[in-house]
Amino acid sequence: MMKRKLSKTNHFADTLNRVSVNKEVPKSAFFILLLLFLIANHITRGLSRSPGVWIINGREFYLSSLAGVTASLGNICILLLVILFGKAGFIATLILLIVQFPSLLVSILLGRNYAAVQGIFTNLLTITASVIIFLNHLRVVNYQKKMREQAITDQLTGIPNRFACFELMNDLIAKKEKFVLVSTDLNNFKSINDTMGHAVGNKVLIEICERWKAIASREDAETLDFLSRPGGDEFLLVIRAYQNEMDIQNAIRRYQNALEQKITIDDCDYFLNASFGYAEYPADAETAIVLVSYADTAMHEVKDSVKSDRILRFTQDLAKIEKNLATERKIRNALEQDSIFFYLQPQYDIDHKLRGFEALARMKDSEGNMVSPGEFIPVAEKIGLIDQVDLSVFRKSAMLLGKRIRESSADITLSINISVRHLMKNNFMDEIREILEKSSLPPKNLEIEITESIMIDSIDKALEVIGEIKKLGIKIAIDDFGTGYSSLSYLNKFPADLLKVDKSFIDEMNSSESSRQYVATIISIGHIMNLDVISEGVEKPDQLETLKEIGCDFIQGYIWGKPLPPEEAEKLVY
Repeated sequence: MMKRKLSKTNHFADTLNRVSVNKEVPKSAFFILLLLFLIANHITRGLSRSPGVWIINGREFYLSSLAGVTASLGNICILLLVILFGKAGFIATLILLIVQFPSLLVSILLGRNYAAVQGIFTNLLTITASVIIFLNHLRVVNYQKKMREQAITDQLTGIPNRFACFELMNDLIAKKEKFVLVSTDLNNFKSINDTMGHAVGNKVLIEICERWKAIASREDAETLDFLSRPGGDEFLLVIRAYQNEMDIQNAIRRYQNALEQKITIDDCDYFLNASFGYAEYPADAETAIVLVSYADTAMHEVKDSVKSDRILRFTQDLAKIEKNLATERKIRNALEQDSIFFYLQPQYDIDHKLRGFEALARMKDSEGNMVSPGEFIPVAEKIGLIDQVDLSVFRKSAMLLGKRIRESSADITLSINISVRHLMKNNFMDEIREILEKSSLPPKNLEIEITESIMIDSIDKALEVIGEIKKLGIKIAIDDFGTGYSSLSYLNKFPADLLKVDKSFIDEMNSSESSRQYVATIISIGHIMNLDVISEGVEKPDQLETLKEIGCDFIQGYIWGKPLPPEEAEKLVY
């Protein structure tokens, strides 16, 4: 493939300089100020020689007296040149003021225009002020430049830091210019610090940066690269001016190959490799922070994999994996902090009399933001922590309802969701007995919900455990009935007390006669087997009316009650 010669104005050093300087005043302003000064100077000369007189309110007003005003306006333009344009403005100021001295002297000596003496002193004062302003401005600019360079430069390696990289990305995004961000992490670098010390580790990092900086600074490269070090053994690389995916991969491999060459520090040889993940603007993300997150996600995925190829582009599938990992961390943290909490959703009979509550797991992240149950429950099930979530909700809600039942003598039911995994634990019955004892919750006021899938997966073990539950006087509810594949023969074996009709059936119930008949059939099956039936997710008046007509026993849903914090749910008991 033919190499594309890139402009010197776009290589690494110039890019760093561009993001490290303050925004300049437009050059057009220089010429505007220069023109205004010349105009003011010309008007001043004319006014100073004018014999004209204005008569205002009967008083004479000499036009020559306005010369001082226009001269001052001209000097303001001169000072602005120095302030806004530094050295160039200062030199222009000196030239403009100094060239006026001969004409002023001629005017005084030959033309006997002694008013020009004031102009000489004014120019001398303006030159003095300009020198002072320029020197002070030069000191401030140099200090700002030094501070700016420190702010964008990694002090160990001398390459740009994270801030500089974000400055560049935001600038490119503002210009709608496509680019790729590569997140890089050295593999097993920690072992060098641990075994050889941080001083050697720093020397290794410096050597790596020298190699990579040389690649990024090459003027004959096929891409425009900008290297930065956020910290530690992590690096960010911005790649521009590529034509296709192959160009991107080839650019990254240049850094990969340079890294994997032997590094010799203090007569010791080191062999390193790294993981590279990348994402593209605007194809993958439209903001710098999201782009970095996506590139990091791809980098961590390839770092954790066993593939020999250490370069990976971000895809949305990786985002799901990363999100699940983040959710898993939140769940583990919540369990460690015992911060899993619960809401109570009321259940009513068909006449709107309170039957009890279903306890629903809730969770917040470390910043206090609510995490959707639809997000953390599936993850908890997948990673095998759902039993701990169940147990936390069971324990806390039983303590609350046990106390309220003792105080009010209310005959209400606490309904608890129990996963198949939790039900099959060897110590499950011990947990139930312990919670009932500590909470003083009567067993007859406890209902355990299980999904019908257990009747297919572990029928014998399930029947054994459910038999022990029933011996304690606890009720059994079959949750989400109709969504699984259980047969009536399995259902007939279960000593259940309640069927729960899934919300998905309730949503479609009034959309067609067949859907309505399906729900009616479920209710009929429940009644034939001497089971009560409760419908979940009832939200609309027409749904409620239909359920009354087809003989549903209990209602749960937003129409009569949303999930409530415990303190609000307690008010319904009295």
